[in-house]
Amino acid sequence: MNKLVKLSDNLSDIMAKLSAVILGLMTILILVEIFIWNMFEKTTLIADEYSAYGLAAIIFLGAGFCLKEKGHIRITLIMGFLPETLSRVIAFIATMITTLFMGYLWWYLFKMVRSTLRYESTSGTLTNTPIWIPQAIMLVGAGCFFIQLVATTIKTWQAIKTHEEVV
Repeated sequence: MNKLVKLSDNLSDIMAKLSAVILGLMTILILVEIFIWNMFEKTTLIADEYSAYGLAAIIFLGAGFCLKEKGHIRITLIMGFLPETLSRVIAFIATMITTLFMGYLWWYLFKMVRSTLRYESTSGTLTNTPIWIPQAIMLVGAGCFFIQLVATTIKTWQAIKTHEEVV
């Protein structure tokens, strides 16, 4: 169990670094677009499309790290008024439900990527980007987030058993 928790934490760190690289590349792309427009009144024709793909990638790839660092919204004010045992149990139930939902979402993202590959779908823009590429990045990010949720569920369960602080 602890190996899964360690693996998920390491995986989330890697995905966060990848998100940072994608953010940097998006910034460069937008700056190039601005420069080309201001200097030559021309456009790259890809800046808005690829920035949107990058935004989706950042959201999905960074979700696990955000969870690991407790950056997602939590209702700590209400939980602070509850007895510790009840607070731990509610946290476990909420984490378990979220994990199940994410597993369900991952499955449907997988089916979406599979059908996009089968039908060879491309973007409706001049680039004709194969849609499976940005969708696959979302799928990987969702998978890493799911693994981090499983690890968080395990940590929350262990907190109930050992009476430690809720993660």
